Amino acid sequence: MKQYDAIIVGGGACGLMCAAQAGLLGKSTLIIERNDKVGAKILISGGGRCNYTNLGTGIENFVSQNPQFLKSTFSQWTVQDTLDFFEAHGIFGEEKTLGQLFPSTNKAKDVVAVFTKILFQTNQDLRLNTVVKSIEKDAEGFVLAIETEGREQLIKAKKVVMASGGLPVAKLGASDFAIRTAKKFELAIVPTAPALVPLTITGKEAEWYASLAGNSIFSRVYNHKISFEENILFTHWGLSGPAILQISSYWQAGEELFIDLLPQFRLDKIIKEERNQGGKRLVSNILNDYFTKRMVEALGKFLPLDTKIASLSKADANLIIDTIHKFKVKPAGDKGYDKAEVMRGGISTAELNAKTLESKNVSGLFFGGEAVDITGWLGGYNFQWAWASGYAIAQAI
Repeated sequence: MKQYDAIIVGGGACGLMCAAQAGLLGKSTLIIERNDKVGAKILISGGGRCNYTNLGTGIENFVSQNPQFLKSTFSQWTVQDTLDFFEAHGIFGEEKTLGQLFPSTNKAKDVVAVFTKILFQTNQDLRLNTVVKSIEKDAEGFVLAIETEGREQLIKAKKVVMASGGLPVAKLGASDFAIRTAKKFELAIVPTAPALVPLTITGKEAEWYASLAGNSIFSRVYNHKISFEENILFTHWGLSGPAILQISSYWQAGEELFIDLLPQFRLDKIIKEERNQGGKRLVSNILNDYFTKRMVEALGKFLPLDTKIASLSKADANLIIDTIHKFKVKPAGDKGYDKAEVMRGGISTAELNAKTLESKNVSGLFFGGEAVDITGWLGGYNFQWAWASGYAIAQAI
């Protein structure tokens, strides 16, 4: 059988970049991918447009027990390297919002095509519809048991790259294989959970949220750790939208969240100005200046909408201010891995060499991408980590 410098388990963003960079260095790799095509999550990301990096990427945009671990990887492969790499292969980025970069063609398949072209040109091998059943270590390296369309086979490799992703999204072939492999080799695992995921509301509050389904409001969502200013979206089962997805990575079951429904204005000032002008308008009239009719009607559950501003007691004024700027939410849970963008937690960075991403205790075993305890914010950060980790590993295999 053909000898490879490394076998790469997973043909997603990290695995594709690793194989491409290895090929450009004259190395030989084999990607094993369980789907019938590579880049499944790339193809659906950003609604099929692929937000492939973020111009403002920094270690502060990642959740990890040790975000400082990223410094070495990001010094090897920067955002500018990502821009240069894709531009060299005909993909030019367009910034949408908050530094998010999309291909000017708005086609994720163009991103995948860059890699398939490089793999072909550099003679890298690819096995689709193939599942790695197990990985064993021997004196010469590793023995992988693989299965293709019911046929099992053993293949050998001196080095193995685990780029098989995390648990979202099962229908795209997601699995816990990287986590199971790490546990088998006794590597420490940071507890995993869905991240960048919508949050659910149950119980007596559920009907109120469902009544607002479809309403999107620019808000500041915050807790004691962090805050995000972007849209929230009310749904039949709770809350979604960019700000909710972002803060979900910092939320634990049982915790409360707060929403400033009007972050660009201060209701205390608005009420004071209204009083100075006579205060004849109703609370509902004031809120109608900033919210949809349906939102104002829903807020009537908590607020004295039919009271004139001039007649507001200090307690009622404070109630309005707190309800709008400190709206309290206690999610029941999240929508799980099938609705999550990424997985939080994973292989502990303490187990890996920061420069090469090789296991410190299992020579020749590398981990990159989503399987590692590095979780980016929404907005292209996770792709930047995938490209950078794939590049770093390619230098070392």
